[in-house]
Amino acid sequence: QVQLVESGGGLVQPGGSLRLSCAASGSIFKIYVMGWYRQAPGKQRELVTTITSSDTTNYADSVKGRFTISRDNAKNTVYLQMNSLKPEDTAVYYCHGTVQITAVTAPRNYWGQGTQVTVSS
Repeated sequence: QVQLVESGGGLVQPGGSLRLSCAASGSIFKIYVMGWYRQAPGKQRELVTTITSSDTTNYADSVKGRFTISRDNAKNTVYLQMNSLKPEDTAVYYCHGTVQITAVTAPRNYWGQGTQVTVSS
């Protein structure tokens, strides 16, 4: 019913930048919080950043000052601008959205399939 599709991952050198995008499609009445999580090999999935429908943002301490989340509500899309990338940012990045598909159904959590970000020289 709702699909989240990420794009923009890849290989970048330390200190470089990448921009991730995540577009939500399908039966959507309202999107509440959108965000990005990441999972490195052998580690648990962790929160990177979130943004509410009113543009209130939250960041993990490890990315504050380097990553910026934004959203385009008209396009149901969320972006993650990642600057000053470090090798420890290497992970699969997952898009997340809390989506209400009709006015009378409860919001549900949806996930994208993930996009690989590798920071290496």
